[in-house]
Amino acid sequence: MKVTFSRRQLAIPYVIYLLIFVVAPLVVIVSYAFTNGDGRPTLQNLIGFFTNPNTLGTLVYSLLLALVTTVICLLIAYPVAFVLSQSKWKARSVVVMLFVMPMWINFTLRITALKEILTAIEGNLAFHPFFNSVIGMTYDFLPFMILPIYTQLTRLDHSLVEAAADLGANPVQTFLRITLPLSVPGIISAVSMVFLPAMTNYVVLDMLYNSTYIMGSLIGSYFSAYDWHGGSMISLLMLLMICLFTLVTRGTEESAQVRGGTIV
Repeated sequence: MKVTFSRRQLAIPYVIYLLIFVVAPLVVIVSYAFTNGDGRPTLQNLIGFFTNPNTLGTLVYSLLLALVTTVICLLIAYPVAFVLSQSKWKARSVVVMLFVMPMWINFTLRITALKEILTAIEGNLAFHPFFNSVIGMTYDFLPFMILPIYTQLTRLDHSLVEAAADLGANPVQTFLRITLPLSVPGIISAVSMVFLPAMTNYVVLDMLYNSTYIMGSLIGSYFSAYDWHGGSMISLLMLLMICLFTLVTRGTEESAQVRGGTIV
């Protein structure tokens, strides 16, 4: 007897997984965020976030660190991805794998090795907390910036580049009018993969002796102090920021794809 399953039946395990590991924790976070220690509804946690100089300062520092890290990763990753996508090397896939290979190594080991290198170069890491944090973040997230851009560049229709050359465009004009606009979706995807984690990845800061908090460590400090209500509110606000950033980048990526499809 042949047993068949409908799409709805096959989706049941996934729905159960979402309810247990996504919806239920989110409900708990929301309930803690809008209640006080007595379990009564309150907006004090929300008001406290926007009136506390420490939380606002941490948010600004996190945004600045994530922005600088993302810009540096982009400046390094785009030329690398472009050269690799345009090269005729038979071992091109091997070179790409070399950029991905560090991600196969344990994260703690990689940052520990980087810390030893920085210590040997700088002597005392305490003099350069922000600088070292940017280096650590860039080292950690650079592969996530290279791969989406490289994938997008390898999918480009090279007949458009040839047509631009036939019409008299020089290499710079071809890059600015054809290649760069068509690679925008890959850039947006790469920026999303770097900017958002860089805002909350406090492990790099802790391991490189940066005493300044970012949003991830701030949330951890609230929960370590058993202030689950304040920590839940910050977590919820971070989730809303991530959702908003995702919606904006998705809309930008879709519009870039439409414009790219109409380039002549």
